[in-house]
Amino acid sequence: MKQLINITTVPIQYELKVQNARLEYKSSTAEVEISRNKGGMTIKSRPVKLNIDSFEARNSVVPTTARSIGQSAQKGTQAAYEATASFAQEGQLMVKATLGQDVLGQIFSSRMQQPTGEFELGFTPSAPVQIDYEAGDLIINYQMDKLNFDLKAANGNFEFIPGDIELSITQHPEVRIEYVGGPIYVPPSADPNYEPLDVRA
Repeated sequence: MKQLINITTVPIQYELKVQNARLEYKSSTAEVEISRNKGGMTIKSRPVKLNIDSFEARNSVVPTTARSIGQSAQKGTQAAYEATASFAQEGQLMVKATLGQDVLGQIFSSRMQQPTGEFELGFTPSAPVQIDYEAGDLIINYQMDKLNFDLKAANGNFEFIPGDIELSITQHPEVRIEYVGGPIYVPPSADPNYEPLDVRA
């Protein structure tokens, strides 16, 4: 008997994609900041200084009002001491006087005596001029420029990427049933190739 049905089985087909886990390192960029401090040169000079103090020299010739009053007071005190001593001496002469002695003549002659001693010229300074000398000075200060470097380097980052499994079905399973026989006529006699059955036995 001729086979009328052909059965075909189609298996399942799939595609499996596997991505392994990995550890990735991401580096960061570094930054450098440069700043500059400007230097310079400074020069400090001090000229020669001459100090002349003529106060005492001028006072010795033309004294100030305060010093003139002081000198006059001192001279008055000295004159009072000398007059007191002179009167005391004259008094002693008069007490010790004898007959025939000219005491008054001695007193008058002592008063009329010419002054003795050293005489100073009043217009000549008696005190020296004070002179003070200070030497000059020169200071030079030079400072070079300065460069400052500021390095900013950030740490890198580690990133963990987990694994992945991807399953793709490319063909589904199926069963194919195919009829491979010829057409079936009803009634069978309608088949142009119909041959009656021989029932003779």
